Amino acid sequence: MSSPVMPSSGSAQAIAGAIRRRTVQTAAEVPAVRGADWRQAVVATVNAATGTVITTDGITVRRSDMYVTPVVGDTIVIAVSGSGNWFTTGRVAPLTTAGTWQPLAFSGTWSAWGAPYWTPAYRINGDGTVSLCGLAKAPASTTGASTITNLPAAARPAFKCRFVTEVNTNVYGVVDVFPSGDVQINDYTGTASWASLDAARFRLT
Repeated sequence: MSSPVMPSSGSAQAIAGAIRRRTVQTAAEVPAVRGADWRQAVVATVNAATGTVITTDGITVRRSDMYVTPVVGDTIVIAVSGSGNWFTTGRVAPLTTAGTWQPLAFSGTWSAWGAPYWTPAYRINGDGTVSLCGLAKAPASTTGASTITNLPAAARPAFKCRFVTEVNTNVYGVVDVFPSGDVQINDYTGTASWASLDAARFRLT
């Protein structure tokens, strides 16, 4: 009876290495073994009825209540629990200027009031809203509807929005934000010297 052939030390090491690599790979693919983890992904499908999105690599992910305006193509952060459930709090900051305050381009002879007030600006927030800030100085003898600025396409609401504002000492009117991007003062009596924009925050869609 012949004796069994034992693998050489080099072959044994190669087999052990292959087994080790396969074990590590298998563990990485099983959430219960791997544990919680997170990474970036891209949205391929939005399921509004179920509060989920599906990524380009086929993972169904539950959205948080802060991620209210998912869009196909969004880059999001996704996290997985040890039981294999996926979750996202929302999109990552883009490589553009979204999420930071951007100065407004004034219409006509509107201008920034200056110190001690913020320079008029807008910001696209991560929850699908836009905020305005600052005090804008009105042209001389402004007595009716007047356009302060026109917002860029990415910051325009789907529907008209209105906000109370002060346009002179103890004189109040409204700031109208139109889907066209125009931001106007309206509905006041007398002469406007300025327009406060700090109260304006509106949803995009």
